[in-house]
Amino acid sequence: MDWFSNLLFNFGVAHSILLVAVTIALGLVLNRIKICGVSLGVTWILFVGIFASHFGLLLDATTSHFIKEFGLILFIYSIGIQVGPSFFSSFRKGGVSLNLLATGIVLLGSATAYCIHVVTGEDILAMIGVLYGAVTNTPGLGAAQQTYSDIHNVAQPLFAQGYAVAYPLGVVGIILSIILLKYIFRSESSNEEKIFDKNNLNNATSLQLLTLEVTNEAICGKTIQQALCYAGREVIASRILSKNSANAVLADDDIELHQNDKIYLLAKPEDVEAVTALFGRKIDMSQEQWEKESPKELVCERLVITNSKWNGKRLGDLGLSKTFHINITRVRRAGVDLIATPDLILQFGDRLTVVGAIDNVEKVKSLLGDSIKTLNEPQLVSSFIGIALGVLLGMIPITFPGMPVPVKLGLAGGPLIVSILIARFGTRVHLVTYMPSSAIHFMRQIGICLFMAAVGLGAGDGFVDIVAGGGYKWILYGFIITFFPCVIMGIVARYVCHRSYFTIAGMISGAMTDPPALAYSNSICTNDQAAVAYSTVYPLTMFLRVLVAQVLVLFV
Repeated sequence: MDWFSNLLFNFGVAHSILLVAVTIALGLVLNRIKICGVSLGVTWILFVGIFASHFGLLLDATTSHFIKEFGLILFIYSIGIQVGPSFFSSFRKGGVSLNLLATGIVLLGSATAYCIHVVTGEDILAMIGVLYGAVTNTPGLGAAQQTYSDIHNVAQPLFAQGYAVAYPLGVVGIILSIILLKYIFRSESSNEEKIFDKNNLNNATSLQLLTLEVTNEAICGKTIQQALCYAGREVIASRILSKNSANAVLADDDIELHQNDKIYLLAKPEDVEAVTALFGRKIDMSQEQWEKESPKELVCERLVITNSKWNGKRLGDLGLSKTFHINITRVRRAGVDLIATPDLILQFGDRLTVVGAIDNVEKVKSLLGDSIKTLNEPQLVSSFIGIALGVLLGMIPITFPGMPVPVKLGLAGGPLIVSILIARFGTRVHLVTYMPSSAIHFMRQIGICLFMAAVGLGAGDGFVDIVAGGGYKWILYGFIITFFPCVIMGIVARYVCHRSYFTIAGMISGAMTDPPALAYSNSICTNDQAAVAYSTVYPLTMFLRVLVAQVLVLFV
């Protein structure tokens, strides 16, 4: 059995793969264990890794560092791709207040660490390490170490020791604070959705279909196009039923409106009242009734763009409506319905709602692609281009006056920003950025599992000795530094800023720059609220964490 012993305890490729795979597998199995109905999620992988490394099952430093950072990049990049399409609208709607709340968590946690130093007499250098282990922020730790080394020309091991001891329970403290807030708020998914919709964080208001009867004499005799121009709103007409006609017909722009005509429209909720006032009055006529009033050859289908030549093109430039005598009423993208205006930039994977004669719809289908098989294939070229650009951006040193060392976004911040930009603006350079939701989910899960396994396998060696030698106090201090600022600012976010629980969970995870906490938040969230909030606050809080680390060292 020497071969098996060598495989377990000697470094090598097979050893690393086996150790990481078993650590992840056991952690995911333990994930099924619930305490008081609550599971700690992928954090179990961390504990399995600590247990294994304590008994000598270790990764070599180079392999451990690569697995940890590459896993983090995959996880962060998938988050950016997921939230990128709605990121900028979410920032306009609620980003400022979320970033203020996250800043409050950063400052409150740093102040708590300094107060513990004053009250207990613990070495401030150790407390800086505990602070950054508790908030799971490696760039901040690196900034503190570099600043101290530049000033004193010597390395300081207390930083790393405090970080290593506080890190595991720091992860748990963040997740426990999120769990406690759920009970404080008495959170229920349906209620949280209502709160979220009220705040409209991601500007993803659902479009409304409505039937209007023409009673306004001012638009009688005018064409549909002229009437919609008077409205001055983004409104799309689908079908029209004239009082002198037995069947509904396609709402062409040049059809004249007459008294008591019925018209089927798509509009944003905030525009419904104005459009209703323009045409006349709203009547109760469902989509099923419109289908009955329409001839059999007039159909409504949802077609998917899988022909990459249309990626980045304006909808109006395709000329589909005039060429094929069809109407395109809406475009569904990333779970959000958009009104099909001529200026809308199309993306690979968009789903277009098309109304028209069967033969014409079939012609449009062949032009757009509409291949589910193609849609299920991930676009790996854009993903690896994005990762490469993210790493380059993360490594650029940013110098600020009065700071002894430059600040970097790091291997988490760079890929996050680039993935958001690519997801939002990639089509403008005809870059296909679409990824199936299953592929995004797989990338996110494999990334966080690799990250947690590498962290755990690197934290157990000497962990017990440090704790037994007095480091157990650091565990408690780290828990206080994470738990109470998160709970306090979470309560402020709820009862002062009126944010939904899922948004608060994402904001806390982003303020702590903590991927495991985000993974847990995503697991309990019914949509992407947590991921959007995380991405909204992450860049600023990452910068603040690095800045505060250097400021604390300067005052030692």
